[in-house]
Amino acid sequence: MSANRCLHLFSRLQRHIIPRAARCPVSSGSALLHRQHQDGSQVSRRTVSSDSFSSKPPDTSLFVPVSLKADASENGDVGVELTQPLDRTELLKVLNKFYKKKEMQKMATDHGLDARLFHQAFISFRKYVLETLFLPADLHIILSDICSGSGHLDDIYPYFMRHAKQIFPMLDCMDDLRKISDLRVPANWYPDARAIQRKVIFHAGPTNSGKTYQAIQRYLAAKSGVYCGPLKLLAHEIFEKSNNAGVPCDLVTGEERSFMDPDGRASAHVACTIEMCSVTTPYEVAVIDEIQMIRDPSRGWAWTRALLGLCAEEIHVCGEPAAIHFIRELMFTTGEEMEVNTYKRLTPFEILDHAVESLNNLRPADCIVCFSKNDIYSISRQIEARGLECAVIYGSLPPGTKLSQAKKFNDPDDPCKILVATDAIGMGLNLSIRRIIFNSLIKPNVNEKGEKQMDTISTSQALQIAGRAGRFSSIYQEGQVTTMHRDDLPVLKELLSRSVEPIQTAGLHPTAEQIELFAYHLPDATLSNLVDIFVSLSQVDGMYFVCNIDDFKFLADMIQHIPLNLRSRYVFCTAPINKKQPFVCTSFLKFARQFSRDEPLTYNWVCRHVSWPLSAPKNIKDLIHLEAVHDVFDLYLWLSYRFMDMFPDTAMVRESQQELDDIIKQGVRNITLLIRATNSSITAPLGSRRGQKGAISGSASAANVTNVSNKRAERGPVEELMDSSLAGRLVRDGLLTPDLLRQLQVEWSKNKKQEVPNQSALDKDYRDNTRVKNKRKK
Repeated sequence: MSANRCLHLFSRLQRHIIPRAARCPVSSGSALLHRQHQDGSQVSRRTVSSDSFSSKPPDTSLFVPVSLKADASENGDVGVELTQPLDRTELLKVLNKFYKKKEMQKMATDHGLDARLFHQAFISFRKYVLETLFLPADLHIILSDICSGSGHLDDIYPYFMRHAKQIFPMLDCMDDLRKISDLRVPANWYPDARAIQRKVIFHAGPTNSGKTYQAIQRYLAAKSGVYCGPLKLLAHEIFEKSNNAGVPCDLVTGEERSFMDPDGRASAHVACTIEMCSVTTPYEVAVIDEIQMIRDPSRGWAWTRALLGLCAEEIHVCGEPAAIHFIRELMFTTGEEMEVNTYKRLTPFEILDHAVESLNNLRPADCIVCFSKNDIYSISRQIEARGLECAVIYGSLPPGTKLSQAKKFNDPDDPCKILVATDAIGMGLNLSIRRIIFNSLIKPNVNEKGEKQMDTISTSQALQIAGRAGRFSSIYQEGQVTTMHRDDLPVLKELLSRSVEPIQTAGLHPTAEQIELFAYHLPDATLSNLVDIFVSLSQVDGMYFVCNIDDFKFLADMIQHIPLNLRSRYVFCTAPINKKQPFVCTSFLKFARQFSRDEPLTYNWVCRHVSWPLSAPKNIKDLIHLEAVHDVFDLYLWLSYRFMDMFPDTAMVRESQQELDDIIKQGVRNITLLIRATNSSITAPLGSRRGQKGAISGSASAANVTNVSNKRAERGPVEELMDSSLAGRLVRDGLLTPDLLRQLQVEWSKNKKQEVPNQSALDKDYRDNTRVKNKRKK
């Protein structure tokens, strides 16, 4: 080999001897840690020492290794030219010895590789060494020396760590990641709000105490104001009330913008859903309704953001007294004092000493509260079978349909006097209810870990629903509360006698800017994985928690394969859709795919997707599909305000949505006819409650007992058949529906009627044949 060739090889070798640093530069952008949603609020430049994070080790199960590709053209066969080819068998023995050496594992632990990561990194390193055609020259030489006995096993460690940091890039920038995910002082995220001395006034009281009314009166009298509510219906109500009072007010929700000024200029007052409030616009008065939702596992972050970030001289907070102490503690962190005004319920309600027990005992202005649509369908049909009309309200109905049903129920001249509803009536609707009847006290919910479970409703939920009876603004000044089933009544009394548990924590949520900084350091991680790592590393003090991100991750995983930039991907994943509806999820996927192609989603494109126009529903399945299409229109409108150029036909989509709302209204008016025509699965009629058996524990266990003797009169032959061990088990397991059971019973009855003449005909044939045979014998 010539001298020039040797110099050339060693100059190339020198580049590989110095291990390459992982891609984790410390940018000045790492100080830009905290912005909040949609408003581009100012950032806090907090400096946090890395020593303060040592108490919380990262969850390494979230670290996904990055796939590496060998670049053979860069290295060539330099290592082979300088030494000799490696014996793969001998090389495998050397690597396994390195893995088993305790000192190596301990050194790796000191550099952030726990046992799990060490094992994953070694598997990847071994595969890389054994399968790469041309190893880097420096690594090739070291391995050759060890195999020949002239090198030490420990010499592999620097190259192993270099490989480990390439497949786990977060190891080299852990301190920066911890700084980005530091959520311990959220009050500092809003310098505009901290620059003014705000006056905080807490209006505390139970349902129907006038607390929100007092706050709204101050809102209407102010020169400028913002109302932040939990529901679109509440925002619409304040929007209309303000404009009717001569105070120009705009409406801002996730799917709608309504400006009173013909030229589109913003009014001094705005009513909005709480996620949409601006934390940079100055106001004289701000109203935050239902402040107790600050502890909501999914949406609590929006109340935290509004409370800490709104730039208003006066912040009027309305909610349960259980939140007073906690909100005062939060205000201490901002240096603001809080004034508390307490209110008592304007009209009383009493807990009755007897349950309703039978639908025959219903009276006008009764409201039966269920916790599932299936129960609503079942009870509505039984009420209709008794010659009564009922209104129906549940969460997935469009707002217009809910208002239509509420108006129908409230109208004294309408024959509809009974309401069947879920806890959707707890907020946002003014209803003339005299008696609240709990059909059940068991409700599906999501715990802090994001797991679904069945449990007894909380005292707060029970009070919120019971408080709808005997509203001050209705014709019934005194309300009554009871249960449908006798065994639930003592449980309800116990719930309503308890005091509401004090609120202790407020929700937080990672922002798009924080996730973007994470992505800068971890460019190969998926959005779902970025959020997981963020939550794992996040630091919160005892007053806060990170909100549940399962829905966000569900959407992120769904569109991970679609090429989108990170900011667009993040916005798509914050869309408020119901992941239980397959059609809505499919539409979401198609929207993202069309968006990624840079092809506008036109009105005609959407109409083709949803098969518009749609006809009136013929059964419950059709009605559920129409509700899903309404949600798809909502999704389009929601995205249209984030990507105006890609969703251009907002006006036409809104017009079609209003037409669809009218179709759904008509379907809900005839819901009992739809239930009768449907083949979809509904729960067992009133009285068959065995499906809740495994979900009840403790004080709620009594709610599962059914008084069979008192309900025998209500039960038809199908309900009796469902009590049999096989049929009941098939229905409870979802393998058989009550409607199908009814059809089978009808068929069985017909078969039984046909069996007698068929058997008689066989007997007659037998006698005739016998007579013929006897004659032949004679």
